Amino acid sequence: MYMPPTIPPDASMPSVQPAPPPHGAAPFPPPDAAVATWGLTRSFGPKIAVNGLNLAVRRGEFFGFLGPNGAGKSTTIKMMVGLLRPSFGTAFIDGVDVWRDPLAAKKLIGILPEHLNLYERLTGREIIEFAGRLYDLPKDETRHRTESLLNVLMLTADADKLVVDYSVGMRKKAALAAALIHRPRVLFLDEPFEGIDPVSSRVIRDILRDLTASGTTIFFSSHIMEVVERLCTRVGIINAGQLVAEGTLADLRQRAGTENSSLEDIFLQLVGADMREGGLEWLE
Repeated sequence: MYMPPTIPPDASMPSVQPAPPPHGAAPFPPPDAAVATWGLTRSFGPKIAVNGLNLAVRRGEFFGFLGPNGAGKSTTIKMMVGLLRPSFGTAFIDGVDVWRDPLAAKKLIGILPEHLNLYERLTGREIIEFAGRLYDLPKDETRHRTESLLNVLMLTADADKLVVDYSVGMRKKAALAAALIHRPRVLFLDEPFEGIDPVSSRVIRDILRDLTASGTTIFFSSHIMEVVERLCTRVGIINAGQLVAEGTLADLRQRAGTENSSLEDIFLQLVGADMREGGLEWLE
């Protein structure tokens, strides 16, 4: 039985120790897992933002990660990709422990975070080429891939403008290109369609479908239920830092006790959302 190591807690963190795998459990991480976590926990002072998260995403899956605001989605992703140290627990990328071998893990992933931090005094082309050089791609290959990405993402006409002059959607596309240039095995997307126009949104959806068809695993967090329902092969729902449901849409519908519910209806039911009644009578 594999016992993943836990990270020693900070003295300021509350004592929240995830349970060990049950006796006789299958090896962890599963051999076909592109992303896996065991007991992943993060506290901020007395608040437990993510609480003992156990999850396995198989290679080639388009996995949707849903939750209300403040549920722990972004915190979970940051721990998975090595941007935020867990209080306890561990995460693996394609079998590599993110916190024991962070450089090896980060070579396998691409990240499009919710809040972009781009070098605004570089051009779009320079941002993408810079990412390619960070991953030690040869110069000629970096230039070739950069031109391809600029073309596919409809940024060619603005490639030599400074990022400071880019719109929100253009920044998202430039950041996505930088995340893709080294052909990552796992792509993490946190609200990728926010601020994106319908034409660019269609292009990005087609690119993501092509990536999964070629074997890339996509871990996708979004509040746009229709997009998740259309793209994702499996969905996990987090609420108050805990995974409350996981499975295909058919699995979630079965759990919700209905065959025809939309993902939005299932989501609201599983997170226990109360529908607002009244309270703004003065508007009438």
